[in-house]
Amino acid sequence: MVDDELPAVDMLAHHLRRDSRIRRVHTAASGNEALRLLHDHHVDAAFLDIHMPSLTGIDLARVTNRFAEPPAIVFVTADDGLALTAFEVQATDYLLKPITESRVRDAVDRVLGGRLPAPPPPQLVTVDQGDISRMVRQDDILYAEASGDYVRLHTARSDFLARVPISTLAEQWAEAGFVRIHRSYLVALQHIDQVRFTGTTGCVVVGQTQLPVSRRSTALLRGALRARRVRPTS
Repeated sequence: MVDDELPAVDMLAHHLRRDSRIRRVHTAASGNEALRLLHDHHVDAAFLDIHMPSLTGIDLARVTNRFAEPPAIVFVTADDGLALTAFEVQATDYLLKPITESRVRDAVDRVLGGRLPAPPPPQLVTVDQGDISRMVRQDDILYAEASGDYVRLHTARSDFLARVPISTLAEQWAEAGFVRIHRSYLVALQHIDQVRFTGTTGCVVVGQTQLPVSRRSTALLRGALRARRVRPTS
């Protein structure tokens, strides 16, 4: 954070340090001092005053935008007339003094929201069809049905046979949200449309298909549904 007014620096630093998501706060009293700091430390966000001697906050933002990994820019100023200029240099937020802790937290939310890691690529499953191997997205699979030493993987469009026991698949796919609801069925929680429990057994509806829930699997399914805040109908 950069500001040539010490009270403003202290106040902003106090708010930032109270946020558990912030690991470290560096401070500078001028744009030139900030540049030296930025060359010595990697920072994720820079909170900048605009009106400073020698190098303004706008000037500093233009410099940091040329970095290989530029920090997110948040302007903190008493001047409400430069918001357009601020966003022209790709500012993430624009805070007007006097600042509040809740407003600083909102700015941190915006910084983190723009820097969330990209979602992982979809998990692909290889299935053999004669001499041809196909790749099926795991998140497209509605449920798996045991067929001896094989499983039939059902998607909304088709189904595919894979040579793997359903018990092995249940272990490998548990973290991906698949639950063994019956000795013959493994279902993706995200694709369940309806759940019904009747005493110690039940059934789930996936698309147009109704699948049985065995007595042994009822508690496991109930626990998985509670974890995802899905309420079954009794």
